[in-house]
Amino acid sequence: MIKQTITSRLGWLISLGYTLSTSLALAQPAPTPGTPLPLNDLSAFASPPSNWRIVNAVRADLNKANTLTTDKGTGVLVNTPPSSPPNEQSGRKYNLLTNLQHGDLDLELDYMMAAKSNSGVYLQGRYEVQLADSWDVRAPRSADNGSIYERWDPKRPEGQNGYDAHPARQNASRAPGLWQHLKVSFQAPRFNAQGQKTENARMIRVELNGVVIHEDIELTGPTRSAAFDDEKALGPLMLQGDHGAVAFRNIRYVIYDKPRPELVNLKYAVYKGKYEKEPDYTKTAPESEGPTTVLSADVSRTPNEFLIRYTGTLRVVEPGEYRFSLGVPGGGGMLKINNQSVVTPGGWNGTGKVTLPKGDVPFELFYSKFVDWTKPALGLAVAGPGIREYAITNAVGDNGEEVDPIIVDAPTNTILRSFMDLPGDKGTEGKGVRVVHAVSVGSPQQIHYTYDLDKGALVQVWRGSFLDATPMWHDRGDGSSRPMGMVQRMGAPMLFLAKLPSAQANWIADTTGSGYRPKGYVLDESDRPTFRYQSYGASVDDKIRVLDEGKGVQREVVVTNPAGDLYARLASGTSISAMDNGMYLVDGQEYIRLDDTAGAKATIRDANGRQELIVPVKSGKLMYSILF
Repeated sequence: MIKQTITSRLGWLISLGYTLSTSLALAQPAPTPGTPLPLNDLSAFASPPSNWRIVNAVRADLNKANTLTTDKGTGVLVNTPPSSPPNEQSGRKYNLLTNLQHGDLDLELDYMMAAKSNSGVYLQGRYEVQLADSWDVRAPRSADNGSIYERWDPKRPEGQNGYDAHPARQNASRAPGLWQHLKVSFQAPRFNAQGQKTENARMIRVELNGVVIHEDIELTGPTRSAAFDDEKALGPLMLQGDHGAVAFRNIRYVIYDKPRPELVNLKYAVYKGKYEKEPDYTKTAPESEGPTTVLSADVSRTPNEFLIRYTGTLRVVEPGEYRFSLGVPGGGGMLKINNQSVVTPGGWNGTGKVTLPKGDVPFELFYSKFVDWTKPALGLAVAGPGIREYAITNAVGDNGEEVDPIIVDAPTNTILRSFMDLPGDKGTEGKGVRVVHAVSVGSPQQIHYTYDLDKGALVQVWRGSFLDATPMWHDRGDGSSRPMGMVQRMGAPMLFLAKLPSAQANWIADTTGSGYRPKGYVLDESDRPTFRYQSYGASVDDKIRVLDEGKGVQREVVVTNPAGDLYARLASGTSISAMDNGMYLVDGQEYIRLDDTAGAKATIRDANGRQELIVPVKSGKLMYSILF
């Protein structure tokens, strides 16, 4: 099923990792590496209760509810909740509050949930982003992972006490015991000089495991179980400790509390003509000129073949390094500040950095428009020390072309063939990989995967929404589609089966000598594919199915007349460790469970600075699961 949805939100498109507009790609507020919250002890927290401690490592058992196992050391913050759940009021004493007081903030952290556990991160101790074991959930509710929890009023009618909740857009959760990554961009409430609230707090953007789950959410007041019932300009971070076992690491933040720079004494001059490079202004008379208070493309009366030059002063209150992003669709542009070139001509979007002193510095910008099929639009955004990126122009324009994102849902088992672009890793020397014969298989359980027909390789699995096919079909298209949910990639695609002289021999890099021949796939009665190919003279059936409750996928490979010394490569990662009950943990991001190896023993081995999990294919049958 293919649905097209028109959106005017440029930020939504950017969140998918690309921009279809030719205007300024104004970056969404997103956490950058900032100040770490030290976790060598509990000194960063105010009167920490005894249920919180610092450890070195932490693990969870999928079959043991609300339980984490730890190792001594530092670097990880862990909560062991009270054995009997307290009521809402008494439970507050188990929460952990930082000494840090913040207003506008970007927050970034890793966290791990125990099975069936529940916790939360409260911005300013008042507004909760829910943390929960939700890996088997299809439609998130306000109590599920990543959701913004409800407000609560006991005076409201029964059944309506909870209100103003914001469930996550989709379930982007990982399994218990796997590290999850949360990014939050928060804007504090605003108050006037009399202390009256003039603007509600907002969650500008919340990203869970690489997936945007909230954008521009207004918070009308503190959520349930907050540390404070009132609202203030500043408040601490709070980690909920009365509900469930949870661990945190790599907590970093950026506080935005500095005044923005200001453009003053701004003047414009419009020059008529096709300027593909900056003219000599002393030899060219402007068509119009005058003072202005805003940067805008609207000062030109013509839609094409003009140049606008702005000059003025940038008043800098906070010295330091500033980053500028310039959008000049349909032509070229330049930005010069304090007599330094910040963005040079070339392309419709450009960025640059400059270190500025406190005080007034010269400002100069030009925008030359000479491509006639785009609308004029000028965008300039700036970010600096303690200053969240914002548009300094009056508006960010577009090219006059509305883009319909082409979203492929999977209400039933769904198959789409396309190119699939993968980011680089150590196995590809940092270079991205394009899988040219990729088959993506979607399921109504919202667990999906991509298969490489050229190598018999499982490329990636993901939870949540299925595919964005906009780059495949929009305009001329490039043939590629993109996963829309929480993606777990399997590393650089390589042959799944290889004939090795020993368990330590190098895995073959390509199909040479393997006799690999793809034979397509057959569908079962539910339209689920079983992939077929030939390798080393044997016929292979490769069946991948979604596990019950959407907890991952199970792969069953049957090899008819297998060659001797045949191995399967199940996983590759920086770190692979054996667990109990035939389970392996890969990079803290996925579990591999051996379901049927016909008695063969798996081997963890070193390979080109990484680790691989391989197993002999003895009887011609292998079954394992990927839990994520």
